[in-house]
Amino acid sequence: MRIVTARVNHETNTFSPLATPLSAFSPLWGDEALAAGRDATTALGAFIRFAEARGARVAVPVTAHANPSGPVADDAFEALAAAILEAIRPGCDAILLDLHGAMVTESHDDGEGELLARIRALAPNVPLGVALDLHGNVTPRMVAQCDALAGFKTYPHVDMAETGDRVAAIVGRMLDEGLRPACAFVHPPMLAHTLRMDTRVPGPMRDAVRAASAAEARPGVLAATIFGGFSLADLREAGVSVTVTAETQAAADAAARDLARGLWAARRDFVYTQAPLAESIAAAKAALAGPGHGPVLLLDHGDNCMSGGTCDVMDVLAAALEAGIEGIVAGPICDPAAVATLHAAGVGATVELGIGNRVPLPGLARQAPLTVTGTVAALGDGRYVITGPTYTDQLCGMGRAAVLDTGAARILVAEQPHEPWDLGVFTASGIDPAGARVLILKSRMYCRPVFEPIARAVVECASRGVTSSDYGLFPFEKLARPIFPLDADAAWTPP
Repeated sequence: MRIVTARVNHETNTFSPLATPLSAFSPLWGDEALAAGRDATTALGAFIRFAEARGARVAVPVTAHANPSGPVADDAFEALAAAILEAIRPGCDAILLDLHGAMVTESHDDGEGELLARIRALAPNVPLGVALDLHGNVTPRMVAQCDALAGFKTYPHVDMAETGDRVAAIVGRMLDEGLRPACAFVHPPMLAHTLRMDTRVPGPMRDAVRAASAAEARPGVLAATIFGGFSLADLREAGVSVTVTAETQAAADAAARDLARGLWAARRDFVYTQAPLAESIAAAKAALAGPGHGPVLLLDHGDNCMSGGTCDVMDVLAAALEAGIEGIVAGPICDPAAVATLHAAGVGATVELGIGNRVPLPGLARQAPLTVTGTVAALGDGRYVITGPTYTDQLCGMGRAAVLDTGAARILVAEQPHEPWDLGVFTASGIDPAGARVLILKSRMYCRPVFEPIARAVVECASRGVTSSDYGLFPFEKLARPIFPLDADAAWTPP
């Protein structure tokens, strides 16, 4: 038996000015991809373990993951797609893909749908299973090409491997029992805010995924997923959706319909109304004056790395400094020019320079870099190992890094946008984040499992970046309308 599996992940923010060339994916090919994926806590890792447990020959043509950014360059998409198609061309018994579900390319609004259609044309009868991210903008074209499809049920995502196991189990039944599963798809016209998708706390997304898990207990239902979607993408199908894979079409349709009705009924609970930045800074000062230990986390969700933010919008740090807050640790801020200046100056040097606000943001007023004076406190290569729970043991890098100590703030500056996955983001540069009074992170959610336990309070801060929760900032043109909450009177009749 020969099984082909691969990983290609990109969440595309069509409003982001950040380019997405092939190098952004840091692709690994062939044997290197197999070695990297074998023990990974991802769906790809689960697929490899499934194939090897069956004694199958495993082909992993590519594993590639890029941080969220603008549309994927056409030559990057073609290179990644070609590697997968060439692995399938000699023939195989099953195909298992670890995709995202919200990839837009320069030429294809539905990147995954285009990839899957090419695979189906080449291997029309081979069992095909796909694992997707909870934030996938799922389309009918994607669903039509799959035999089995499932997405994550956690955000922050800590069930990537479990999702792969679920998809692989369905494909296993296809191989062993001749099962021909059916898929259903429903797309209520609604956009959900990412800050209302935390599945760790009471709220609409936790309720929704629990309903999906309950649906999987129904006779014949094999996988049921609530996709929160990724709303910062101007394409027709953006937004919330439901998919169900079942033994019969009737079972799939019934479960998908019921789950979609529940989502629509709860649509107002998926709306996040952000506070003005001044109110958030005031809340931070109040938390500092109150009881508790550890830093106050200021989460800059308007410039969130893992939604396509430039990581150089300085609104939150500037407001905190203007308010007289001290003991700040901020970062990582993406500013390659500042990193070069600080490395050239050397540890111990006193430097005055502008930081951030360098990348033009389409449709948003451009601010000048934040001018600061301080001492170069540390220089490094920006590499560290994640301790978990997401991407456990993975080696990460943000390019070269530097720390500038202004007295009121220690600012971690890096060459690349980078999500603060782990305390190692700071400890690798000699900063103890637990010792800060205020910790400013370019993050919305992925930092929380690691940084919330050391914090006395969490304050969400709205900067004017390309990951803002204010959808009114973005010029949607392709999005199917009416859609809630952009259109408050949007109506929908469930199928």
